[in-house]
Amino acid sequence: MSTLKEQLRADLTTAMKARDELVRTTLRSALTAIGNAEVAGDTARELTDDEVRAVITKETKRRAESAQAFADGGRAESAERERAEGEVLARYLPTQLDDDEVDALARAAVAEVEAETGEKPGMKQMGQVMKKANAAASGRAEGGRVAAAVKKALAS
Repeated sequence: MSTLKEQLRADLTTAMKARDELVRTTLRSALTAIGNAEVAGDTARELTDDEVRAVITKETKRRAESAQAFADGGRAESAERERAEGEVLARYLPTQLDDDEVDALARAAVAEVEAETGEKPGMKQMGQVMKKANAAASGRAEGGRVAAAVKKALAS
């Protein structure tokens, strides 16, 4: 079993003992999503820590989108609940990179592709650059932010 999943289960037990309803329901939901990911596909398997982080990232993003939808619909209380759940899940994710760090990472990926190919990459090589940039970000920045930084670096 992955250590991150074990940590989630231990924290769920602690939340249950402390009667912390927000953390309890959030962690139960996250563990259910992880369990669903484990049995998806042809055969059931144990997820690695990176795969568990990916599921938690997806759940965090889903909560942010729900919070925005509730806020747009005039349901401030529900929006606040979704934001609070997202904050609980964010504790289990690596610290996110700021915009300057993402820009630097994109420039480094462009330089790396340039060194490999011998010419300055253009938009046609964006896939190669994105592959290197996403590997360097390793879950510490959303793909959309990385893509925007890569486009900016390729355009300059």
